[in-house]
Amino acid sequence: MKDTYFSFELQKTDPETGARAGVFHTPHGDILTPVYMPVGTQATVKGMLPDRLASIGTQIVLSNTYHLHMRPGDELIARAGGLHAFMNWQRPILTDSGGFQVFSLSSLNKITDEGVEFSSHVDGSRHFFTPEKAMEIQNNLGADIVMAFDQCSEYGYTYEQAQRAAERTGAWLERCAKANRRPDQALFPIVQGNFYPDLRARSAELCRPYATRGIAIGGLSVGEPKPLMYEILDKLRPLLPEDVPRYLMGVGSPDCLVEGVLRGIDMFDCVLATRVARNGTALTSRGKVVVRNGAYREDFSPLDPACSCYTCTHYTRAYLRHLVNVGEMTGAMLLSLHNIAYLHTLMRGLRESILGGYVRDFVREFYRLQGEETT
Repeated sequence: MKDTYFSFELQKTDPETGARAGVFHTPHGDILTPVYMPVGTQATVKGMLPDRLASIGTQIVLSNTYHLHMRPGDELIARAGGLHAFMNWQRPILTDSGGFQVFSLSSLNKITDEGVEFSSHVDGSRHFFTPEKAMEIQNNLGADIVMAFDQCSEYGYTYEQAQRAAERTGAWLERCAKANRRPDQALFPIVQGNFYPDLRARSAELCRPYATRGIAIGGLSVGEPKPLMYEILDKLRPLLPEDVPRYLMGVGSPDCLVEGVLRGIDMFDCVLATRVARNGTALTSRGKVVVRNGAYREDFSPLDPACSCYTCTHYTRAYLRHLVNVGEMTGAMLLSLHNIAYLHTLMRGLRESILGGYVRDFVREFYRLQGEETT
């Protein structure tokens, strides 16, 4: 039966690399892939107004189930009309399941096959997350794309630990699918398995029946060397369905975006762009620029001469350095705007090069330029 809410149109696949360009049709608009998704953990992308996000080409943002359940509460957001109305963003939204935060931020007491018992990082209150609870919260939030509740295994897990987490993730996926009560939300299963290829293959197999609208890869970019992440992606690529978007969770540095696209990934998210901006670092076409450094005190050139964003067309490196060093929030806002705009530009360039048949040339030029800027 035809899906009246979601569909994915794969426009072109590069025969040499597997890089893909497509269009993901959602209830709140089309998403051109590959795409980078800025992270709005607390129903806002830090330092960015919605109209600014739209003006630089943001197609979709990510919000966090765990944090919004804790504050202000998913039921309150439902009464406000859902996340789109609450945060005044009428383009697509993705919410994660809260699993990563439950395991990484909270004081855990007990993990069982039923769910996770933990104490809130906010006030120490006791909570119990199950797959059904994760879906209930996300149904209330009303995002276009929702994630299955999973157990993300850390880098360094033993085979037995990773196997147990992957098996639990598979069992929880079945329960999430049964609990999801909104057909206008796309449920993405998450492939786990740590850095063990056979566990990853088994997890991908378990996910396939539920990957009718998309599929995600979790448990990467968790402290491992980048070549190891790329190795896992290489092994996973032939095991993933081709007719739905593929989402690599928590990855957003420019080089990892490029390498992910070359391995058939369509969607990415990461807090990196705004986090490093608040520390005074810009991501540019010629590498990182740490504007707080003294070298830029009298540098009256644009932050990135190749960028046409508001920051680069109106302000100099010297001014941005001044703002950062005196602690003015405008500095973080201008750098955040630029960093997100740069990543969008990078993804558009990758998309155009895939459609044009020159993705390898695009990537070679990307790496050539990235090696030229010093910090």
